Amino acid sequence: MYLHPGITLRMSTKRKSYPSDVSDEEWAFCVRYLALMTEQAPPRVHPLREMFNALRYQIRVGGAWRMMPHDLPPWHLVYQQAQRWIRAGCFEAMAHDLRAILRMALERKADPSAVILDSRTIQSTPESGARAGFDGHKKRKGSKVHAAVDTLGHLLALAVTPANEQDRAQVGQLAQAVQVVVEEPVQIAFVDQGYMGDKPAEAAAQEGIQLQVVKHHEAKHGFVLLPRRWVVERSFAWAARFRRLARDYERLPATLAGYHWLAFVTLMLGALFIKS
Repeated sequence: MYLHPGITLRMSTKRKSYPSDVSDEEWAFCVRYLALMTEQAPPRVHPLREMFNALRYQIRVGGAWRMMPHDLPPWHLVYQQAQRWIRAGCFEAMAHDLRAILRMALERKADPSAVILDSRTIQSTPESGARAGFDGHKKRKGSKVHAAVDTLGHLLALAVTPANEQDRAQVGQLAQAVQVVVEEPVQIAFVDQGYMGDKPAEAAAQEGIQLQVVKHHEAKHGFVLLPRRWVVERSFAWAARFRRLARDYERLPATLAGYHWLAFVTLMLGALFIKS
């Protein structure tokens, strides 16, 4: 594997590490996805690993960009590099490969045969308010993050819309995105009652997926754990640990989606390379 002179596999000893920093094993896996440069590119002023560490710190802690700690690279350089990674689809590529590795480690097929679809509404901020919508059910103005996860909770597809968009209207887009990233087609998608109707079922069927609605119990008392449905709720709870994703702080929906992909990459790296 070729490594540019500006890329190192070892941790810099010039500062104390943060809990969000990548380990040597994690960086050895990530570097091949993040090195968007040619052999003719000039040497980097800041190591690529430190740029990645700074971005991971930002989505985990959730502070303002201009409040980036001084022992990390300048915030505007980290932001620019993050946009390059998002546009190149680096985090999606990492997530898909990590998902396959983790599934095979559990003696499962690399590609799932079933997925779970759902969405969560994120409160808007002044930065994202211009594209926000009002979710009448949640009584909240913001953005909706629509996700498709496998039965282990790993992300396969994601879309960001204004919060007033209906969940059922995104079934076709999510189903198509799911089938694109797998070799063996997904056969079934579990959803909640917000996806009921002929149109979402037809949109899923066009992609070869059967939509199965998991309904609430008729006599519901308190919290009820719904079959399959709890998996995607747990995935959203995992994402909520990243403070940058607690609200929609981004001007662009693609940035919000990219940070969700990075959050799940971080979670899967932690599962693959368990830190002692």
